[in-house]
Amino acid sequence: KAGGTPEVWLTAFLLLELGKKITDTLCENPPILITDGGLIKDGINEELDGLRSLLHNDKSWLTELEQKERERTGIKNLKISFSKSFGYFIEISNSNKNSAPADYIRKQTLVNGERFITPELKERENAILTAEDKMKTLEYNIYCSLRDQTAKFTEVIQNIAYEIARLDVLANFAEISVKNKYVRPTLTDGDEFILEEGRHPVIEQIIPAGQFVSNDAHLNTSDAVLMILTGPNMAGKSTFMRQLGLILIMAQMGCYIPAKSATISLCDRIFTRVGAVDDLSTGQSTFMVEMNETANILNNATSKSFIILDEVGRGTSTYDGVSIAWAVSEYIAKEIGAKTVFATHYHELNKLEDKISGVKNYQVAIKETQDRVIFLHKVIPGGADRSYGIEVARLAGLPSQVINKAKDIMTDIEKRSKIQASLLRKGFDTDEYKNKVKSQMSFFEI
Repeated sequence: KAGGTPEVWLTAFLLLELGKKITDTLCENPPILITDGGLIKDGINEELDGLRSLLHNDKSWLTELEQKERERTGIKNLKISFSKSFGYFIEISNSNKNSAPADYIRKQTLVNGERFITPELKERENAILTAEDKMKTLEYNIYCSLRDQTAKFTEVIQNIAYEIARLDVLANFAEISVKNKYVRPTLTDGDEFILEEGRHPVIEQIIPAGQFVSNDAHLNTSDAVLMILTGPNMAGKSTFMRQLGLILIMAQMGCYIPAKSATISLCDRIFTRVGAVDDLSTGQSTFMVEMNETANILNNATSKSFIILDEVGRGTSTYDGVSIAWAVSEYIAKEIGAKTVFATHYHELNKLEDKISGVKNYQVAIKETQDRVIFLHKVIPGGADRSYGIEVARLAGLPSQVINKAKDIMTDIEKRSKIQASLLRKGFDTDEYKNKVKSQMSFFEI
């Protein structure tokens, strides 16, 4: 902040010196616990180096002592060993125990021999055992001293770390924007979300280049506040909605976006109700979780919010589900006014476009052939009247017998629904008619 003042240059110099000292002092792969030793490099402290030398040379010293004692006593199988219980000891077999010198002090009697110690061995043991503790303490003190020196520059280091992190983020924004051909969105204080040829930033990197189908989106709080999105399973409704949310987040955090162009107004919060899971820890069913999340949205969203709803109401019966989905849509459009995308298989919601200002119907396009359905993944105006669930079930590998039976049942249901609707318009008693066609219910006996 002070520019190129002597104070800044002095601080920079001291930080460079401190960084060099840290690099020169600390080992590259220290232990997890700083009290375990192994923190400090060799050559930093003379006393520490001496203690390490003592421990390092311990094995060779014992080997030399063992050879010397064998020559002095004439016992060729004499051994010097170490145990946690007794420390260092000299072990002599029973056949040679009477040849032990007078300065050997008996420590333990075994079945096959005797164990002894000598004043020289005991002194060495004490030196080695205390050396390790001293070494750990000394290393810890050196580390604490270095830590205290570093702490004096805490604020400066944190500011530098923040600026480096900020630069890292911006550099990555720039790199991915150029690499993936992102564009700069126009951010406004208005109420619009206008996206031309938007793409999903993750999925387009996973699939082969050029295969992702881009889509437009036009939302505002005046005449296009709520998008009712219908279409088959697997057609891309959820991908499209997540795509809009990700693009909005990217734009507001200062990154270019995957699109041809975009005009985006700032939003205060993004709300999502996507997926279907229960909550075993609190004993809540899938539907209860769905309703809790929907209630949170309705109670907290504002006209500046952006809402993504995926099949709200599907966790209960059809009539209940349609009623809830309809009421939620109407409340958002009339009371909240937040830009919203609502994906649903309740085609009854398409009627909202004619009843509430600002509701627009869209669907994910498909192409029907004689024996299959092709998903085009393109969002177009207008509502869908079918979900093609049976076709998706066929693609999933359900047995042909099940698929054919499902088609028969669906045909029957659609036929009866059309007849009942026609009778209602003509004033017929539909309950009486149901009894007459009761035999058709045999289609459901799988």
